[in-house]
Amino acid sequence: QVQLVESGGGLVQAGGSLRLSCAASGIDFSTNAMIWYRQAPGKQREWVASINSDDSTNYARSAKDRFTISRDNAKSTVYLQMNLLKPEDTGVYRCNVPGKNSWGQGTQVTVSS
Repeated sequence: QVQLVESGGGLVQAGGSLRLSCAASGIDFSTNAMIWYRQAPGKQREWVASINSDDSTNYARSAKDRFTISRDNAKSTVYLQMNLLKPEDTGVYRCNVPGKNSWGQGTQVTVSS
């Protein structure tokens, strides 16, 4: 059973930074890609970034050049470093394993203007 626990969210002013973490269990972490999504109030879930087992990465246009996804296979954890945050980055951030319908509780990110 896949379990995902996100942390690191909070309230930050525009231009600030946050580092999100997602600890995974129940999977062979090193062989799986990992994805970060977010969902703003009243909006659909949006893909933010992904990292493959070979550490290659992809970013949504809104995240590119500001966010960095990384992973620590020894800790079965994926990170999302978010810099130059904007109010439109506000939302609940969740990680996911492609092909696994398991979701954590998410971590709230609120960016004030």
